Amino acid sequence: MARRKVIAIVGATGAQGGGLARALASDGQFKARALTRKPDSDAAKRLETMGAEVVQADLDDVDSLVAAFDGVDGAFCLTNFWEHLSAEKEKAQAENLAEAAKRAGVEHVIWSTFSDTRAHLPIDDERMPVLQGEYNVPHFDAKGEAHQYFTDRGVPTTFLATSFYWENLILLGAGPKRAPDGVLVLAMPLGNAKLPGIAVEDIGRIALGVFERGPEYVGKTVGIAGEHLTGAEMAEQLTEALGEEVRYLAMSADDYRALGFPGADEMGNMFQFKRDFNELYVGERDLEECRRLHPQLLDFRSWLAQNANRIPLD
Repeated sequence: MARRKVIAIVGATGAQGGGLARALASDGQFKARALTRKPDSDAAKRLETMGAEVVQADLDDVDSLVAAFDGVDGAFCLTNFWEHLSAEKEKAQAENLAEAAKRAGVEHVIWSTFSDTRAHLPIDDERMPVLQGEYNVPHFDAKGEAHQYFTDRGVPTTFLATSFYWENLILLGAGPKRAPDGVLVLAMPLGNAKLPGIAVEDIGRIALGVFERGPEYVGKTVGIAGEHLTGAEMAEQLTEALGEEVRYLAMSADDYRALGFPGADEMGNMFQFKRDFNELYVGERDLEECRRLHPQLLDFRSWLAQNANRIPLD
């Protein structure tokens, strides 16, 4: 019997990595090697019950990554900006991943990423505040800048440009909030622009599709989404799914940045970039290519049918 190829998954206990681990387990053609700082955690043990090999690795320790990548055929690589809110730390971790993949001889890496907004909006442009000294949207720009770490080392890489997780409506407080008049309000600084969104499970399934095709996707950038919707369209579908009115409020980016929660300025800049460069941002995410990679790709209405009852309503 032929050996199953092994895919190393960085962040396997998180959203994107966990989605890929589940996709590999249900598909069966690849074996998952789940990388985590805490191999004894409950989340890691759940991965073991699905058949994944769990190994300890730390994004700040390149040698641990080299050891974890040893003998694998592919690697799904990401960094979690929201854990530390530092673009410089994110770049350092990305460079560790690229270096480890090079040293371990990984045949195909997927780097979960975004585009560097500074290619379109120089930081001396006064339309939005500069953050952390040299970034418009630090978690976009740092990931985009990190592309060079993979390409300069000759690591065979697919750049997977992700989108807004619809699960953010459940887990990160991005869902509708009840206004003083009792009506639910979905507030985002998007104006009438479209927001590419995706079910987090579908990120894993699309990544699986990329690994299945292997060399065909090395060197390519694949922008992913399940659907492109305006805030008003999202509110309309939320109204149907929740059985009560959801009103869309197009906040200003300044008002959003002023909300004051950790990362509010980052998120305000992010939404403003998506709004002001909407044709570019949406155009980078081809729904038909996503469906070729994953024919069961969910749209927002289908995702809501499965998840609307999980959205907390304040």
